[in-house]
Amino acid sequence: MAVSTGRLRGRFADREARAGLLFVAPFIVGFLAFSALPMLASLVLSLTNFDPRAPDEIRFIGLDNYGRMLRDPILLESLWVTVRFALIVVPLSLGFALGVAMLVNSTLLAGRNVFRTLFYMPMQIPIVASTLVWIGVLHAQTGWLNQALGTVGVTGPNWLHSTTWVGPALALMGLWGIGNMMLIFLAGLQSVPTELYDAAKVDGAGRIASFRHVTLPMISPVLFYNLIIALIATFQYFTQAFVISNGRGDPDGATNFLNLYLYRQAFGFFNMGYASALAWLLFIIVLGLTILLFRTAGSWVYQGGDR
Repeated sequence: MAVSTGRLRGRFADREARAGLLFVAPFIVGFLAFSALPMLASLVLSLTNFDPRAPDEIRFIGLDNYGRMLRDPILLESLWVTVRFALIVVPLSLGFALGVAMLVNSTLLAGRNVFRTLFYMPMQIPIVASTLVWIGVLHAQTGWLNQALGTVGVTGPNWLHSTTWVGPALALMGLWGIGNMMLIFLAGLQSVPTELYDAAKVDGAGRIASFRHVTLPMISPVLFYNLIIALIATFQYFTQAFVISNGRGDPDGATNFLNLYLYRQAFGFFNMGYASALAWLLFIIVLGLTILLFRTAGSWVYQGGDR
């Protein structure tokens, strides 16, 4: 009887395993077809001199494309542009999204649901369309931002044609799309037990102390998640820079992000082999930064099981 029961359990487990594989099969097929195989193809292409205009002349060149990176001054400039932008936009986006989440989570704010919708609504607008709107907003002569500055006696800069101001302009545009990050922070804030705030108030903690010692530790996993996503998105920054500079990285290379430089090498100069090597460089940089953040997470990210 025990043997037959064991066989039935084994058959049931096999049936469950087959059903599970059937349900995840579309994802596995999609991952292999649209992620794994293209990555493998790009790795192979990075070892060649592939030019799509002359596919018959492709040849294996080993690590020459990777060696070329060390002698490419434009690559170093694009890396610096990307890193500098990340240092501006990542903390700015995190801080602004958290501030908005705390605002719409406050019981003192009337019409909180309306504000949540309004802050999330820009996420429904295509990036190209919103970028074109921002080009008008930031126009040096006719943009309403400079006109608003002019009403208080401040001469607005030439936002999109100045190497100094184009970075802050793109960061300002990035604040338009913090809807997802704001909702994730909001979910984290709403999961903080109110008893902790009551205990902090009994101990004499004010709002700043409660935020520092209760809110931040409790939402640190959410903060960590948003930090990872923001960092990856920043290193993949492309569309806005492409639209405002017509794909050239103007002004004077100030918007020539690594992803845009990769695109120009692939589809502007048709250096597909070198572009594939740049793609792997981007992958290694993002992977390395992500691993570094995970290694340091134990010192500042609160885990529910910690004592």
